[in-house]
Amino acid sequence: MNIHEYQGKAVLKEFGAPVSAGFPALTVAEAVEAAKKLPGPLYVVKSQIHAGGRGKGKFKELGPDAKGGVRLAKSVAEVESHAKEMLGNTLVTAQTGDAGKQVNRLYIEDGSDIEKEFYLSALVDRETSRVAFVISTEGGMDIEAVAHDTPEKIETFSVDPATGIMPHHGRAMARILGLSGDLAKQAGTVLGQIYTAFVSKDMDMLEINPLIVTTQGQIKCLDAKISFDSNSLYRHPEIVALRDTTEEDDKEIEASKYDLAYIALDGTIGCMVNGAGLAMATLDIIKLYGEEPANFLDVGGGATEEKVTAAFKIITADPQVKGILVNIFGGIMKCDVIARGVIAAVKAVGLQVPLVVRLEGTNVQEGKDIISSSGLNVISADDLDDAAQKIVAAIKKA
Repeated sequence: MNIHEYQGKAVLKEFGAPVSAGFPALTVAEAVEAAKKLPGPLYVVKSQIHAGGRGKGKFKELGPDAKGGVRLAKSVAEVESHAKEMLGNTLVTAQTGDAGKQVNRLYIEDGSDIEKEFYLSALVDRETSRVAFVISTEGGMDIEAVAHDTPEKIETFSVDPATGIMPHHGRAMARILGLSGDLAKQAGTVLGQIYTAFVSKDMDMLEINPLIVTTQGQIKCLDAKISFDSNSLYRHPEIVALRDTTEEDDKEIEASKYDLAYIALDGTIGCMVNGAGLAMATLDIIKLYGEEPANFLDVGGGATEEKVTAAFKIITADPQVKGILVNIFGGIMKCDVIARGVIAAVKAVGLQVPLVVRLEGTNVQEGKDIISSSGLNVISADDLDDAAQKIVAAIKKA
């Protein structure tokens, strides 16, 4: 689950991390009122969408010469002008794709006098099972280019969960960023605050870009991009309350109601699979045979008939889907449960596109018998390779 920048900064502030004063705004009038509460004379008007690259983004409705989604303002009147241009318009960034995202919220923040910009992020390192920090002196809007062109300017280290943050971690951060004296002490403090926030709130990614040093000699978190481990949200109702469903795909929202792991993609073959590894393999083999998957959908090991029916309905609701591949390897999941769910869903929503079903494992024969006796036009497959070839051929023929 992702949250907006202003929400992320509020979370960091709970743990003492230094952030600038600011206020969210849903309307132009609220943006003006927010600016009046800040000392000025410099304000920053920030589009709030769940995507990076806002500063370099462009608004579809304003033409190529318009300013981006993060703008400086030197007066309250200029804040008002920016808010009028940004709210309700579509911001396209490198991370949104061509469709962009509509800006429904702004964050009006007190301006900072920046002397240096750094990059700092925390994430879960799957190889070490530890929280890892990624740090660079090259903070700002071009961090992706830094990672691609000069990766040696990015350094990482991980934290042993048995000890948590230790003084040597702070010294490592100061060394990487070339900080000394009081700034080195501040860096160590900020690192500890971020680590505590990350672990306490079950985050899976926290990115601060940029982390700045002001001309007054203060370190500040000038941005905050945070995502949380969805499996831990039951422990954090205060984080769940921050969810902005207008930033999410409708199908993904529906899937979350049934605890389905669903991610919308850009292809034409809808996929329903049990197990993340098998789901990834299914996506790969579809691409191998020349088509693109329309989604990642893992119904899980213990899916009920109701969940399978819901999953099928979500897939068929996508107008891009030209064919459906059901690929089930029954271990905990039983093939007959999948079969009954598919039949129930087809009867409920109809079947307008080719459907290939590959079943293997527990109760496989019962599942195949249920489908074959249903009278539905379902193509049976013997294995994953066979299933992928058949669904690709079917949509090309359709």
